Amino acid sequence: MRKAYKILYKEGTGEIIEKKSRFIASFRPVKTEEEAQAFIEEIRKKYWDASHNCYAWILGENGEGKRCSDDGEPSQTAGKPMLDVLEGEEIVNLCVVVTRYFGGTLLGTGGLVRAYSGAVKEGLKSCTVLNLVPAKKLIIDTDYNGVGKIQYLLGQSDITTLNSEYTDRVMLTVLVPDEEVLKLQADITEATGGKANLETGDSVFFGIHEKEVLLFPEGS
Repeated sequence: MRKAYKILYKEGTGEIIEKKSRFIASFRPVKTEEEAQAFIEEIRKKYWDASHNCYAWILGENGEGKRCSDDGEPSQTAGKPMLDVLEGEEIVNLCVVVTRYFGGTLLGTGGLVRAYSGAVKEGLKSCTVLNLVPAKKLIIDTDYNGVGKIQYLLGQSDITTLNSEYTDRVMLTVLVPDEEVLKLQADITEATGGKANLETGDSVFFGIHEKEVLLFPEGS
């Protein structure tokens, strides 16, 4: 059974200061290890004079691909705390690099953990995260007598209409969350006395950003 998951849709950055050390978190949506590595190298070149460029990434709908690096900081004080924040937020398909400019004062292991995780949390505030919901396209073919009843049902369930075609009949393509497909089909069949033809189309995921419905093909 498919389930909803969260992705990084738009990148962002954030910065905190701890005892004069700067911690700059840079985020990028990625889908492969190659994209993540390319982003890390890009940040290393941008902040070539920094003390450290630590990173963490999570890939795959189920977060099966994970990696992190302390980049010279004491073990478990940078990459792992960064990864922990991402896992806690349950976001996938993203990479974050936290760049540190040393300020002259040692932070200790606890201070480093708080600084690196804090930088990630700060950076996430400027990012756009989408909750992707599994859905199916449902194609509804009906005569004009059934249109009003069907549109009422769609409105009651807050179902998005992707396309409408009006000829001698009406064809609607709507986006239905997986868990609502069977009920909606049954409701439409009952409301129209079985006169509406229903066809299940592509399986997709969708997210809503600034009131716009965004479609993502399965496995994208």
